[in-house]
Amino acid sequence: MRLILVALMALSAASCATITRGTREAFTVNTIPSGARVETSLGLTCAATPCTFPDVRRNSDFTVTIIKEGYETWTGTVTHQTAGGGAAGMAGNVVFGGLIGVAVDAGSGATQELVPNPLNVTLTPLPAPAPEPEPEPAAVDPATQPAPSEIS
Repeated sequence: MRLILVALMALSAASCATITRGTREAFTVNTIPSGARVETSLGLTCAATPCTFPDVRRNSDFTVTIIKEGYETWTGTVTHQTAGGGAAGMAGNVVFGGLIGVAVDAGSGATQELVPNPLNVTLTPLPAPAPEPEPEPAAVDPATQPAPSEIS
């Protein structure tokens, strides 16, 4: 009987998303062209894409701004959704009576995943500057010009 109880406890713990998935994940940004600066509302920055932020909470919602000289600045939102593995961990908690595990998983964000991840952005080139207009020829004042008979 003790062996069955230990096995059920181990199975319940193994299905807990907080234990199997953790509460943080890596978040990656790729751009075309590469070499863009990335800033997030979480205070994370990267000098040049591609880049990966290794420790972002799974249940985060944040904005990402991508900047590259000669291209339009891009700003977008990253959010979260229930992950397949997170839902399986939560179901394991419910099936095996792990109400504490359900509460922990729901509160920690372990059942979530960041979306989109990776974030893939194609930057838009800025329009080429308009060419400078040709200068108009200077007006000629006939009073300052020599008479046709004086020209040799």
